[in-house]
Amino acid sequence: MVSKSQIKLITSLQQKKYRIKHDLFFVEGTKVIQEFYGAGWEIYALFSTEMLDFVSENKVTLISENELKKISALKTPNKALAVFKLPAPKPIISVNFSVALDGIRDPGNLGTIIRLCDWFGVKTLLCSHDTVDCFNPKVIQSSMGSLARVEVHYLDLENYFEKNQLPVYGAFMEGDNVYAEKLPRQAILLMGNEGNGISTKLEKFLSKKISIPQFGVDHKTESLNVAMATSILLSEFHRTIEK
Repeated sequence: MVSKSQIKLITSLQQKKYRIKHDLFFVEGTKVIQEFYGAGWEIYALFSTEMLDFVSENKVTLISENELKKISALKTPNKALAVFKLPAPKPIISVNFSVALDGIRDPGNLGTIIRLCDWFGVKTLLCSHDTVDCFNPKVIQSSMGSLARVEVHYLDLENYFEKNQLPVYGAFMEGDNVYAEKLPRQAILLMGNEGNGISTKLEKFLSKKISIPQFGVDHKTESLNVAMATSILLSEFHRTIEK
């Protein structure tokens, strides 16, 4: 059974200020919960409509489907919901390649980019302070458990780039054709806001502006979704690295 105080706590975690206040966030769906748990994230509470084979019985509170609906952020709840403790901040480890995000606001875009980083082996994701919170329930759902394996850091990108030694490649509509570029093994790929692109204050740190050329005959599509563009560019950088 889930108590009224637990319902109040869990539903409050849909908002960033309460996630910070309680130092907690929640994850829905058995598969995604298992990925976080398997990666060593600490469970605060676990609610499920059935027993789960990857945790001991004493960690699971069995609840009804109606009770799950009361704490879920989904229209169709997915059997289980786990509340995890927020991880302690970690120092940014110097890596050969990373992705940086400048003001990404859409939770679905961030979640997909986190999943892409996981797919392409990018361990470090650098986010401006105005990028959506990675522990937003919609981000977690769209990342499909990849957040458990990708380190997301929120920081002042301008200050970071001032000290950075790696080349920074920024995605622009009017940049150089990425397919004609010899991309480096060590770099930072910077992706900009969905509507405004990369901010002027960060543009000055770019080593190169790159773009994905449009091959459509009519050229009526204005731009690619930022997550779609990230997938194409990561594929190109990865292809270069593999050579």
